[in-house]
Amino acid sequence: MEIIESERILLRPFTLEDVEFIVELLNTDGWIRYIGDRNVKTIEQARNYLLNGPMKSYETNGFGLSLAELKINHTAIGMCGLLKRDYLDHADIGFAFLPDYTGKGYAFEIAKEIVQYGLQTLHMKKILAITLSGNASSIKLLEKIGLRYQESIISPDTGEQLCLYST
Repeated sequence: MEIIESERILLRPFTLEDVEFIVELLNTDGWIRYIGDRNVKTIEQARNYLLNGPMKSYETNGFGLSLAELKINHTAIGMCGLLKRDYLDHADIGFAFLPDYTGKGYAFEIAKEIVQYGLQTLHMKKILAITLSGNASSIKLLEKIGLRYQESIISPDTGEQLCLYST
């Protein structure tokens, strides 16, 4: 896994030292409302989330969700990266940021770099994204980084109706 940079953000692979941050991020209102409760309330649950999620994806796919931190002081502010879901034909981009760091352009800045990384470095033919129709800020960001709405799909994991976007 490479470290990806934007003007203000470093995106680096997660390590087990990031467990406290994972507990914090996965229990924010935005995460629970738009991504879903992953039942990660303890350090041990966060460790399992990292081992069986992002870190497993690094080994299996060569990419995955990574920690977004400020370059200036290495403060962890969110996550961003590419995922490979069984029910999608191509990798999709995912992102989530702590509430204090939303609306400041950080997600746009690093998501734009992730799309370029996937298309140019990993030679992906396209990159997808899924979101709930009510998640206006994610939809705005996806469109700003060049993804376009394709269709509605039903998530086999949750049964929820999702909007599918693609480069």
